[in-house]
Amino acid sequence: MDELDRKIINDLQAGFPLTEQPYAEVAARHGITESELLSRLQQLLDNKTLSRFGPMYDAEKLGGAFTLAAMQVPEQDFDKVAEVVNSYAEVAHNYQRDHQFNMWYVLATETPDQINLVNRDIEKRTGLKVFSMPKLTEYYIGLQLPV
Repeated sequence: MDELDRKIINDLQAGFPLTEQPYAEVAARHGITESELLSRLQQLLDNKTLSRFGPMYDAEKLGGAFTLAAMQVPEQDFDKVAEVVNSYAEVAHNYQRDHQFNMWYVLATETPDQINLVNRDIEKRTGLKVFSMPKLTEYYIGLQLPV
């Protein structure tokens, strides 16, 4: 990743233009062509610098649901369990913590009932208990991760 990639990522975290040619607009802000911008974004996805590039939807406003889930995964099984958890399209992100509950992930489902279905299926496939912690209150913090 070079300095221009960093600037592009930081810029896009602040918002994506809702115009007829959003990529061309972003590219122009950085003095490059639309095709170079698209190529850079694809390279960042291909080399796993970015895990995804796309909009964030509020599942609850669309009739769905969110939950934060935690698991206690034996260290020697962590990668295998992460592969199972990450195989679900409903898993928004999954991360490791240095804690008794060492695997945490966020589920976003189309319906509230799917939360339990996905978590029970993960339990069945991994043999490990999933602890689901649904959101009680939402706070907007405007998170940006400067690169």
